[in-house]
Amino acid sequence: MSAPFDWPALLRAGLQTLRLRPAEFWALTPAELSLMLGLDHCPLPMGRARFRELAARHPDQGPTP
Repeated sequence: MSAPFDWPALLRAGLQTLRLRPAEFWALTPAELSLMLGLDHCPLPMGRARFRELAARHPDQGPTP
């Protein structure tokens, strides 16, 4: 189950930060709003290849005797 959507924060971002009119805010798609807020620059989750690279570079150590 995902976290509840934070409508008050989203409305503040659209109306106060971006200075959109209510009709403009409600006409946006989530992708458009995300782009306008600069949220599209978030890093992607680590992929399997990067995980394997890190695991090879930093292997787990066995238990200490």
